[in-house]
Amino acid sequence: MTDALADKLNLAHISEGTNDDWKKALKIPAKDGRKQTEDVTNTKGLEFEEFGLKRDLLMGIFEAGFEKPSPIQEEAIPVALTGRDVLARAKNGTGKTAAFVIPALQRINPKVSKIQCLILVPTRELAMQTSHVCKSLGKHLGINVMVTTGGTGLRDDIIRLQDPVHIDRQVMLFSATFPLSVKDFSDKNMTAPYEINLMDELTLRGITQYYAFVDEKSKVHCLNTLFSRLQINQSIIFCNSTNRVELLAKKITELGYSCFYSHAKMAQQARNRVFHDFRNGVCRNLVCSDLLTRGIDIQAVNVVINFDFPKNAETYLHRIGRSGRYGHLGLAINLINWDDRFNLYNIERDLGTEIQPIPQTIDKSLYVYENPESIPRPISTLKPAGASQPNAATPRASMGSLRIKHRLSSTVRSTPSSSSPRVQPPT
Repeated sequence: MTDALADKLNLAHISEGTNDDWKKALKIPAKDGRKQTEDVTNTKGLEFEEFGLKRDLLMGIFEAGFEKPSPIQEEAIPVALTGRDVLARAKNGTGKTAAFVIPALQRINPKVSKIQCLILVPTRELAMQTSHVCKSLGKHLGINVMVTTGGTGLRDDIIRLQDPVHIDRQVMLFSATFPLSVKDFSDKNMTAPYEINLMDELTLRGITQYYAFVDEKSKVHCLNTLFSRLQINQSIIFCNSTNRVELLAKKITELGYSCFYSHAKMAQQARNRVFHDFRNGVCRNLVCSDLLTRGIDIQAVNVVINFDFPKNAETYLHRIGRSGRYGHLGLAINLINWDDRFNLYNIERDLGTEIQPIPQTIDKSLYVYENPESIPRPISTLKPAGASQPNAATPRASMGSLRIKHRLSSTVRSTPSSSSPRVQPPT
């Protein structure tokens, strides 16, 4: 179906001429030469130009470093451009965000000064990241992107939403995991959705998984050993509670390693700064709760460590998916104690994977790149601390709008947090 739709879209597209001189003027970033797995290379060979996209949108796509659509983009974009509802499942880090952002940007009319697209994501950090993708891909379209998260001008945003929303109703759901509740939602709210399932296997092929069996009191010592032996570009270390996040970050700092931490009990401004600085390579290690398990795309992360082993397969899958982004290589190491043994067995069974015991020496070719400095980093969209910030929630009168909203989590955490969002190494 997608091949036929792509052909029709290409034929229906009003040609702007066959001259490719416009491509020569593009500011295309340096090519990422890292090896990629079949998770993103096993495509049908389609090109972005074959989707009948606006030239201004194509310019943004290529200047963002996109070369060819990934498998999920090949499947989803042609269907989404027809206006049909889409229910899509694909692995972490294989291009799902662009698979729905590109057709959304294509269908928005910049001349209509109303909200035309609403994107719901589970965390504030993911809302910020998704807005960056929308702004990057749509920078030549003349549209406004507004981010709404709890506690940041929500009242004014609600007032703006009282205006009529000019969209043709189209619902698209994208995830690596779909719990049973999603089926109930889709049955009630979606109209004959086109279903895409690229999860022939659940775990990413580029991620090597190990476990180390240690008792609780030896975990910090084990982590110190990993830090000394692994060649870490950047790492994310997961804990199961906010209190343990802060305690572990303090321990890591005492060991002499640079470390930030982030969790849901922190102030929003502090979370934003930690997320921004970590993405831009200010710090090598980030300790966090499950706040950053979904959708967060930091290309430089090559190691994920589950200091606390998760209790279910869905959380595990999203956690380890923070490394090995877009078909690249990554390492996932799990610190397991006696109480985790049943969860380990259940997760291996549910995901159809095998987590191997950690060897004495880990082959660097499994997760290390020869030139880590060539790994793409996001363009900074935040001003330095202390700089005045414009009201990002104010849409420009002459532009169509796209809205990204953080869907508040129902999780209640009882542990108080300290006011400092980051832990710096001792001088």
